[in-house]
Amino acid sequence: MKYYSVAEVDVTERSWVGEYVKNVTPLVERFGGRYLARTPHAEKFEGSRKLPQLFLIIEWPSKEAAREFYESEEYRPYREARMAGSVGDFALVAGEDVNRVARMD
Repeated sequence: MKYYSVAEVDVTERSWVGEYVKNVTPLVERFGGRYLARTPHAEKFEGSRKLPQLFLIIEWPSKEAAREFYESEEYRPYREARMAGSVGDFALVAGEDVNRVARMD
């Protein structure tokens, strides 16, 4: 089953961003991830929460691949820099329909 990293990020200090994007992008790909979105362009349809500066969605071939990336020593310094220089939410979402109605490829 595929899994998806879903993040909403507000950058509070920009010094980490350039190195993060340059180095983490190929690292994600090496661990089997594929960026589906990394963008500030979003349109709100409903809700009262403020939109974040950045939305991120990465598709992973498995939960294990996502965890291996997230917990890797290679990613650790970039994760720490991101956490120190931003606020937001980062979740791992299963690519499933618990109602078993939608076709999930």
